Amino acid sequence: MKWLDAVNWNPDGLVPVIAQEGDTGTVLTQAWMNREALERTATTLEAHYWSRSRRRLWRKGEASGHVQKVREIRLDCDNDAILLIVEQTGGIACHTGRHRCFFQRLEDGAWRVVEPVLKDPQSIYGKSDHGKEPLKGRRPAGDDHGTGNG
Repeated sequence: MKWLDAVNWNPDGLVPVIAQEGDTGTVLTQAWMNREALERTATTLEAHYWSRSRRRLWRKGEASGHVQKVREIRLDCDNDAILLIVEQTGGIACHTGRHRCFFQRLEDGAWRVVEPVLKDPQSIYGKSDHGKEPLKGRRPAGDDHGTGNG
């Protein structure tokens, strides 16, 4: 597919992706895609990502049920970053049970949690280690955003 060839993939064959909520403009998460993930996303209109930790493709929400329905796929001016405009089902994009993954803000030289947990991660994933603050890279099986969780 010629449109896939227009993407400037990194040396690992990946491209960074930002998922942005269509209705509010809120940035939900950052993840990674390979060619297959981008192609599946375009075909199904559901976000698919590449897990760098597990080295496998996964569909956002496959473990949590919090699917990202894709409204638009955009490529930046350098052709090296993707923006997905999405509808976030269930209102939770982060594996921590928050609306978005960017819930920590730098204040006075320290990272502060500034957004509430909307749903206990244990009730989402059935695992007890997902409620710690912050999670420092731990991920639920099959539901991460490539470098982190979600």
